[in-house]
Amino acid sequence: MITTTTDTVPGREITELVGLVRGNTVRARHVGKDIGAFFKNIVGGEIEEYTKLLAESREQALDRMVAEATAQGADAIVNMRFATSLIAQGAAEFLCYGTAVRLAQL
Repeated sequence: MITTTTDTVPGREITELVGLVRGNTVRARHVGKDIGAFFKNIVGGEIEEYTKLLAESREQALDRMVAEATAQGADAIVNMRFATSLIAQGAAEFLCYGTAVRLAQL
């Protein structure tokens, strides 16, 4: 599945708008890993546990959006965006959304 943040697919013609597609996940921090993050915050540096959590969350939201577009018969997703929102203390939603389209055959 072609995914792009632009409103066109270079070299391809969009023939049909399928519609809005999205994927999301809600993730919470792990209390045990928060302790390590606390100490890392004191001495400085990357908090790898959080970096990994955020990357996995974005990938899961993206995979769910692509699955929705595939189920609707789309060839590509244009204008793809990510958004996050705080749900509760220590939990956040990761949302990926875009416009599913069909492309002209090559």
